[in-house]
Amino acid sequence: MSLSGAHNDRGEVKVRDSLDDLSTELADYIAELSEASVKERGVFAIALSGGSLVSLMGKLCEAPYNKTVDWSKWYIFWADERVVAKNHTDSNYKLAKDGLLSKVPIVPSHVNSINDSVSAEEAADEYEFAIRQLVKTRVVSVSDNSDCPKFDLILLGMGPDGHVASLFPNHSVLNEKDEWRITFTLPVINSASNVAVVVTGDSKAEAVHLAIDDVGPDCPSLPARMVRPNGKLVWFLDKPAASKLDHPHQG
Repeated sequence: MSLSGAHNDRGEVKVRDSLDDLSTELADYIAELSEASVKERGVFAIALSGGSLVSLMGKLCEAPYNKTVDWSKWYIFWADERVVAKNHTDSNYKLAKDGLLSKVPIVPSHVNSINDSVSAEEAADEYEFAIRQLVKTRVVSVSDNSDCPKFDLILLGMGPDGHVASLFPNHSVLNEKDEWRITFTLPVINSASNVAVVVTGDSKAEAVHLAIDDVGPDCPSLPARMVRPNGKLVWFLDKPAASKLDHPHQG
């Protein structure tokens, strides 16, 4: 059984029975956004995260998507990254390269990874500068409401504690830099044209409930609940992750 629906003001919620179905749904969604963005702007600017997200994008490497997606128009960014060497097992870049980028014909110069040879603060400053240069050349749009970059799609996972990107509950960032990670801030995430949060597993069911359902003002506000883009928000959930939603048959 596949369920979809709007869920109060927390975006569209898609629940799928299996990881295979969820992966197909996610591939369809990304391919459609890519096609629409290329048609409208000539490019597709997409920001990735780490965790299991990249493996769930794996269907994009298979038919029909590997032939129908216009990979030459993709520009890849990272919503968060650990400040480790690019070949380190903890690197989100390595995760994406091994699981996706090495399997599809993306232009190498369109892959905007974080400098792994400087401090987190320097890497964050460099990355912000690089993105601003791409805003100037219109590879990345700019928000209508601020000077934030406006990505065509930001893909996020979520931890059991409700963190997204490297924005952790009660962390001083919900600001931008700490010693070992760099991350998009909420204003950047919320400026995107589209944000998708992909969550699997019953260990995250409580956080999904707190992030999506109408839980009242006394509940802790998880970082994932603060994801409220000016564009469209879609949640991709497997059955276990959706198991504690108040109205699972409507979302």
